[in-house]
Amino acid sequence: MKTRLQALGLLDRSIRATSDDELAATVEALDEDHREALERVVGGEPTPTALREAASKGRLNGAMESIALVLTDASLADCIEKLGEHADNPTSEQLREVLPGIVERHGLAVTRIMLASTVAGEAAAATVIRDLLKHDDIIKLPREEPRQIAPTISAESDEEDPERDAVKAKRAEVRKRKQEEAAVRREQSARDRGRL
Repeated sequence: MKTRLQALGLLDRSIRATSDDELAATVEALDEDHREALERVVGGEPTPTALREAASKGRLNGAMESIALVLTDASLADCIEKLGEHADNPTSEQLREVLPGIVERHGLAVTRIMLASTVAGEAAAATVIRDLLKHDDIIKLPREEPRQIAPTISAESDEEDPERDAVKAKRAEVRKRKQEEAAVRREQSARDRGRL
């Protein structure tokens, strides 16, 4: 399960590393059948924003992988053709030999998504491809800036807020009244005990 989540994380990173212009150009280059497939997955026009949202929400239901497969179908076919008989389980050297041509014909972003998609699809060469995406000078994904996963709680400002001040004053008044009532009850209780 951990390996699967890591593979999906790699695919997610490859999509996030793709610019809106690159996504738009990739969609524009698709044939009608591929565009319709994307529209079904996204639930409408496959704009870069819609693709990103669907991919982000679709980590567990397969939508992210479907988007990647449709976007990279041509580059994957090209890569398989160039690898020839080694396509099922290529070595690092064999991949390094064909990838510059794939990048030239399909673009770096699409090539990265294609490779990450094969890792998520549990290809036999997943370990080799994962290593390329992390360490190869041409293919590696850019370092990711740390993302905030929890909301930021801002520190209270020193500026006065009349509403907040009114709420605080009311709470202080209620607290003071309760303390006075508690003191009266304790005093009454002490007197009652003294009579017994």
